[in-house]
Amino acid sequence: MNSNTTIPRRSWAEPYKIKMVEPLKMTTRAQRERAIAEAGFNTFLLRSEDVYIDLLTDSGTSAMSDLQWAGMMRGDEAYAGSRNFYRLEETIRRYYGFKHTIPTHQGRGAEHILSQLTIRPGDVVPGNMYFTTTRLHQEMAGGAFVDVIIDEAHDPACKHPFKGNVDLAKLKRVIDEVGAERIPYFCLHATVNMGGGQPISMGNIRETSQLCRNHGIKIFLDATRAVENAYFIKTREEGFADRTIADILLETCSHTDGCTMSGKKDCLVNIGGFLAVNDDELADRARNMVVAFEGLHTYGGMAGRDMEAMALGIEESVEYDHVRARVGQVEYLGNLLHRHGVPIMRPTGGHGVFLDARAFLPHVPQSQFPSQSLAAALYVDSGVRAMERGAVSAGRDTQTNENRFPQLELVRLTLPRRVYTQAHMDVTAESIIDLFKKRDRICGLEFTYEPETLRFFRARFQPVTGNKILQDDYGNLHGENAAYIQSGA
Repeated sequence: MNSNTTIPRRSWAEPYKIKMVEPLKMTTRAQRERAIAEAGFNTFLLRSEDVYIDLLTDSGTSAMSDLQWAGMMRGDEAYAGSRNFYRLEETIRRYYGFKHTIPTHQGRGAEHILSQLTIRPGDVVPGNMYFTTTRLHQEMAGGAFVDVIIDEAHDPACKHPFKGNVDLAKLKRVIDEVGAERIPYFCLHATVNMGGGQPISMGNIRETSQLCRNHGIKIFLDATRAVENAYFIKTREEGFADRTIADILLETCSHTDGCTMSGKKDCLVNIGGFLAVNDDELADRARNMVVAFEGLHTYGGMAGRDMEAMALGIEESVEYDHVRARVGQVEYLGNLLHRHGVPIMRPTGGHGVFLDARAFLPHVPQSQFPSQSLAAALYVDSGVRAMERGAVSAGRDTQTNENRFPQLELVRLTLPRRVYTQAHMDVTAESIIDLFKKRDRICGLEFTYEPETLRFFRARFQPVTGNKILQDDYGNLHGENAAYIQSGA
């Protein structure tokens, strides 16, 4: 064969087949305009039955496998000592490496327990960018979060392959300024959700661990999407191409003292989470606390069948073909949008595509919440539900009560695992591309109701001008396919 011959890249498809379907409700533009207004222009407050393609979150929305559904029938619902707990504990020890498992109803249950047991008023918790519920629990325990992620993480256009990396100089300054004794632990995220699903390299994990170890500081991993992070290490970091996802995941955890886990993501289940630690005393205190707040230490808010499904999901999650297809679908959508000039977080992350709302809507000031506006407009245009990840999610400063205005003002298009097809991604991309062409017709929003904490879940808004978020006379659904879809052809 001529060495100059180019071999065309062949298509590949998802490593699963569909054996059950759930019908989706098709809506008109007028119906969606009423629905978003009734929801206070907050996509969290929409009824799911009014959503066509739901990219709000990948939390608990993935499709379970046939083996997981079969495992649900093997649930031991004994109040104490369920055999499913011991299977889950053994599976976590095998794939994540931690000695003790404390099950919780979901990830924030684990965050609550860890924060209450380790943080004292006045403590500082550094980490590679905040996550909403994690920071809230740290603050409720009297701590303050300090971001020590690399500067590149705050630039959507930067193509750094590991934008989740810790800036070691920043971390060292925090240690020098507050003292290691006032740092209960380092909060390590893999991948960084609020930064666009960006991974952290193994080299940086090792260096961060060593720096913390030198100062006697523990490290706790947010392992919610650590499997996806392992995939990025395998495909982007030199020296890891021949290692398995499971092996990389195990090494990641070996550089930490424990983890919090929302099993509703990587573990491929609809509910559940856990706190996993190596320290015997901390584990004992955590078990005492889980009994008070979650349930007995051998179920912690989960049914036996849920624990069985989670154990099976962990085993499935580290299969290379699964995670390759999962991240590949995200890359497919991101590449479609990028080719048409839509500003997105580059490179695409592991669990979703993040639109750069400040670049998308330059006429909407951050004080009018462009990410919230864009998410609402996307729903009106096509019935696609996305999530705001900007100033609304950032909340207010605990000292000044002023709005926090982060550098990143994003809309997250989060892909549930094993749920949607390539055609759904095409429909989503077409809607966003069309919205970008008419972006000047999208207006900003202002609060009509603001909860005290985690306001992005329940806040309500209204347009700053008129009563519609998207000012045009565009037809129902999207593009030239509208008549075809509405006709039922």
